[in-house]
Amino acid sequence: MAPQLSDVEPRATTPGGRLVATHPARRPHGRSRAAARDRRFGWLLLPFLALFALLFILPLVQLALVSVTEPVPGLGNYTRALTTPVYWKVFATTFNVAAGVTLVALALGYPTAYVLATMRGRWVAVLWALVLIPFWTSLLVRTYAWMVILGRRGVINQVVQGLGLSDGPLDLLFNRFSVTVGMVYILLPFMILCLYAGMRGIDTSLLLAAENLGATPGRAFVRIFVPLSLPGVVSGGLIVFISALGYYITPALLGGRTDIMVALLIDEQISQLFNWGMGASLAFILLFVTLGVFLVANRVVGFDRILGAGHEA
Repeated sequence: MAPQLSDVEPRATTPGGRLVATHPARRPHGRSRAAARDRRFGWLLLPFLALFALLFILPLVQLALVSVTEPVPGLGNYTRALTTPVYWKVFATTFNVAAGVTLVALALGYPTAYVLATMRGRWVAVLWALVLIPFWTSLLVRTYAWMVILGRRGVINQVVQGLGLSDGPLDLLFNRFSVTVGMVYILLPFMILCLYAGMRGIDTSLLLAAENLGATPGRAFVRIFVPLSLPGVVSGGLIVFISALGYYITPALLGGRTDIMVALLIDEQISQLFNWGMGASLAFILLFVTLGVFLVANRVVGFDRILGAGHEA
C-alpha cells in the first residue's frame, strides 16, 4: 500500500478543511556546524601561531626597527634605496630575470601539466618521475651540475665545438643566461604541480562538446580549456615569480657581477659592508613588492579561484 501524506510529512488543516503538508523546521546549516567545530578545536592552532610569531613576526619587527634606526634614526635608508640609480638597476635586473624565468617555466610546464592531467599510460608515470626526482636532490648539487654543463669545457661546449658550430667555447656561464637556465630548472616542478592541480578538475568532455558543435580542436582548447586553467596559471606564476625575486644560491653561483639581483645586494650590504640598515630597507622594499604582486593577482583572478586550484592538488 502506498504511504499516505500523513506518514511521510507533517500535516495541517486549513480553515476550509483542506489538508496541506507542512515542512519541518530546517536543521542548522552545515557551515554553522563546521564553524562550531572550528571554534571547538581552534586552540590546536596555538602552538603553530606561537611558533609563527616567534620565528616570523618577531624577526620582521626587529628588521623593520633596524631599517629605520641604523646607522641613524629616520627614513634615510629607504630614501637612498629608492633614489640611487644603482639600486634601481638591481631591482630592474631582478624583475627581468624573475619575469623571464616565470615565462619560460610556464611555456615548458603548461604542455607537461596538460599531458599529466589528461593522458594515461606507462609514460605518464615516467614523466611524473622526471618531475618529482629533482625534489630529492640538493639544491646546491643541482646548481653545481649546471656549472659543469654550461662551463667552457662542459657538455654543451664540447658538442657545439665537435659539430663545428663554433671556433671556441661559448660564454654560457656567469651571466643572465646561466642564471635563467638554473632557476627555470629548479622552479619548473612547482609550476607543473600548480598547473596540474588547476587542470585536473577540468571536464574534458567540454572540449568534445565544442568540437561536436563545429569548433576545431585548437579553437576549443583556446576558448574553453585555457580560460578554465587560468587559476593554475596564476598560482604557478605567483610561486615561481615570487621565489625568483628573492632567490640567492643560484644567482650567486651561476651569475656574474653585471647581473646582480636583490638577494645578492642584501647579502653584500650586511655581510661585507655591515650596513644592516640598508640591507633591512632593501629587504622590506622587496617584501612590499611581493605583497603588491599578490594584490594584483587578487584583482585579476581572485584568491578564491587561486586557492581553489591549489585545493585540488
